[in-house]
Amino acid sequence: MRRADFWFAPDMPAVVVAAGYGGPEVLSVVDQPTPEPGPGQARIAVRAAGVNPIDYKLYSGGYGSDPARLPMRLGFEAAGVVTAVGPGAVGPAGPVRVGDEVIAYSISGGYAAELVAPASALVPRPAELDWPQAAGLMLAGVTAWHGLVAANVGAGDTVLMHGAAGGVGLLAVQLAVARGARVIGTASAGNHELLRELGAVPVTYGPGLADRVRGLAADGVTAALDLVGTAEAVDVSLELVPDRSRIVTIAAFGRAGEAGIKAIGGGPGADPGTEIRDAARLRLAELAGQGSLRVLVSRTFPLADAAAAHRASIAGHTTGKIALIP
Repeated sequence: MRRADFWFAPDMPAVVVAAGYGGPEVLSVVDQPTPEPGPGQARIAVRAAGVNPIDYKLYSGGYGSDPARLPMRLGFEAAGVVTAVGPGAVGPAGPVRVGDEVIAYSISGGYAAELVAPASALVPRPAELDWPQAAGLMLAGVTAWHGLVAANVGAGDTVLMHGAAGGVGLLAVQLAVARGARVIGTASAGNHELLRELGAVPVTYGPGLADRVRGLAADGVTAALDLVGTAEAVDVSLELVPDRSRIVTIAAFGRAGEAGIKAIGGGPGADPGTEIRDAARLRLAELAGQGSLRVLVSRTFPLADAAAAHRASIAGHTTGKIALIP
């Protein structure tokens, strides 16, 4: 692993918590002590934390509003420097040591200046990724990987990808193209050139989408990834893809059961794909390190501006990922 210079931990590191259920206004920054790492754990000085839709779904009450979960720490992915290790701290790439530069996923409480995480969640940070890029790689990356596996995407396929310019979409486009698939990706016109650069055929979403996709796929569409959860994404996928087992959604959990399509991730009734996602982490880091996988970060915010970062994410007009910087 890459090693960093020694880092002095703050006496009382800042963390972001949701004090109640609601919108971004419930987020605040508080000071909390960081415990010493126990067996199989490591303490990390966070350099950047990835922002993801699941974060605000949790405190908005989308997955329940149990008051016992409050105050709620947020953040499933981060990147930083190891500052202390407990006995037996071994990650997927081997022993974890003080000074290692790592990506932490899947973790709890990544919106922080400092955290303790299982060593099993730590993979080496590729030198080719800066801190915000490293913090934004894993959750979107493993979701994209899982989606392509679930849809059985491979060489010769034509894949319709809804939300192709989002955090998951941009990685899914690259991974699908690397598998030999042809990707038709929905996006606003401003993101079409970017999708072309990544090897996809862009198409504008909105009324008439199915006909526009037909015009681009003379031989038909063999698989679809819904990365946005809209009615349009599900309806058009059902209209164009003959085999419903090759339609995968990461957001439309209710529709998935009704329509007989696959739902993946952390939603109700979805396949978490834990083994697939865990196994993908080292490969994703390797691809990023080789320059074969680009991680696009649209904006960064100071940790103290987590609420503003969430408002930007909820608005849905960002391209790629958002990161918080302690």
